[in-house]
Amino acid sequence: MGEVNTRLTNRKSQSSQDWKDIGELEKVLESTNVTSTTSISSGHLVALLHQAKSPTRLTIYANNSEVYFETVPNTKVLVHLPKDLGAGPNNTIVFCMITWPETNGTVLGAQGLLYENILVGLSVSGKNVSGLQERVNITMNVTTPINETHEPRCVFLNFSTQNYGSEGCQTLWERNQTYITCSCDHLTYFGVLMVNSSPSPSDQKILSYITLIGCSLSLFGLSITVLLFITHKKFRADVSMKVHISLVFALILLNVHFLPSEMVAALSSNSLCVYMALALHYSLLATFSWMALEGFHLYLLLVRVFNIYIRRYLLKLSVVGWGVPAVIVSLVVIIDRTAYGYTPVDSRNPNGTAICYVTNTTMMMVTTMGMIGLVFIFNVIMLGVTVRRFISLRQGQETNCSRVKQDIFSLLGIATLLGITWGVGFFSITTAGQYVFCILNSLQGFFIFLWFVMSLRKMQKSAAEVSNATQSTTEPKN
Repeated sequence: MGEVNTRLTNRKSQSSQDWKDIGELEKVLESTNVTSTTSISSGHLVALLHQAKSPTRLTIYANNSEVYFETVPNTKVLVHLPKDLGAGPNNTIVFCMITWPETNGTVLGAQGLLYENILVGLSVSGKNVSGLQERVNITMNVTTPINETHEPRCVFLNFSTQNYGSEGCQTLWERNQTYITCSCDHLTYFGVLMVNSSPSPSDQKILSYITLIGCSLSLFGLSITVLLFITHKKFRADVSMKVHISLVFALILLNVHFLPSEMVAALSSNSLCVYMALALHYSLLATFSWMALEGFHLYLLLVRVFNIYIRRYLLKLSVVGWGVPAVIVSLVVIIDRTAYGYTPVDSRNPNGTAICYVTNTTMMMVTTMGMIGLVFIFNVIMLGVTVRRFISLRQGQETNCSRVKQDIFSLLGIATLLGITWGVGFFSITTAGQYVFCILNSLQGFFIFLWFVMSLRKMQKSAAEVSNATQSTTEPKN
């Protein structure tokens, strides 16, 4: 063990050898025979080996030179181990804490700064412990202040990818709190990374205000759009406008359920939150279904110009647009009845702001992010087809500023209907990108309202020109 410890503490550069050394240390500690609780301190390593007589909860205290089941001076790490580790008389529970001598924080190819350069190892000899019902809680005291631009993230060493992972671990921490708790459902080597806080708490507050204002404006604009559709006969007679108004209704449902979601989550009514989560999920899926149908309708208009008659076309679109989301939501409920409820807006901060939505991370990623990705790819292709069609129609024609502006506004309107701006979310890894994403998507409904107003003006102008032309041809000549 001394040889492994020497290699760990004396390493000057990072390589795959670091991972091998950690793995060797774990094997050495687990294979060490003990008849009673044994504490080890060697250089930058402290370890505790405990042979469990019977299943019991354990609390371990550690500093740079001592580790025991009772409080030690200047405790750096506190570990609460659950009862269901599966350890018996023939298994050794192993705790170790490595304090790396490197000061640059780039230990083991970390994606961020490893806080205090500390790694905490937990294992049970002869067992692979994972999927714990009662979680392991590792609490690290904050001795070095964490600035506004950084936040802690609990991670573990993923030996298969030779990188850090965060699956199965929650970071329990709030700004200005004097400790960080990592709550994990498995045993391995853990650490806390200091990652860039993107966005920062102040940016998060601004983004929430932008979202609130943008969604409120969108809801107002969408409501006016419905009134315009109802009061104008030509809108009601146009098949394309009927497709657009279905998307408008889906967006109204989305905004109506999204705006009060945070307030409902703050209430103590679990049943109301479950309803709000289910309705929000359904309306979001319906919105993307109708965006995809907008792309399909655009394909029929631009590619299949002739012979595009489809019997009961709007009814079939409605079955897909409203029915597919209902099927997905029903399947989620059947698979996991607890899939809807309170969920944090930022998964890295479970104690932060919460809304009512899908609590099952896998379900959320598959049904939400998966659908967004598919719809985005399909509609980007449809937008490309539209641009190509516009260019082919304008070839050989005289180009003027008015026509170019008209084409640009038309393409922007189509891009809004297709929900192209939602794709910004896949690339908004910076704070600026998140601002762009937040502004564009919260105002999508308002942009659609402006597009409807412009379409109405264009329709009225066209009708006036036709009326004037008819009037001039019917007037008697002198």
